[in-house]
Amino acid sequence: QVQLVESGGGLVQPGGSLRLSCAAPKSIFSINIMGWYRQPPGKQRELVATVTSGGTINYADSVKDRFTISRDNVKNMVYLQMNSLKPEDTAVYYCNLHVLRADYWGQGTQVTVSS
Repeated sequence: QVQLVESGGGLVQPGGSLRLSCAAPKSIFSINIMGWYRQPPGKQRELVATVTSGGTINYADSVKDRFTISRDNVKNMVYLQMNSLKPEDTAVYYCNLHVLRADYWGQGTQVTVSS
């Protein structure tokens, strides 16, 4: 069982910033993709950003130039720095690990952007 542990969600005003963190087990296969997805209220889960173990990054158009994904391959951590947050960024954010053709998910962390 692969357990992903997320942290860093919360309530922030529009224009503010938050940083999400996700820890994966140190025993996972080194070639993988880690990323963040989100599920806004009443909507389906959607891609936010992914980063491969080789450093290739992909962003959803809605977050480009505002969010930055990064990872630490030694610690098996992935981060999401979210700046210039908007009310439409409100969602439950999920960490994802794609490794050996399987997907694993964190428990989700709530991000609420509201004044």
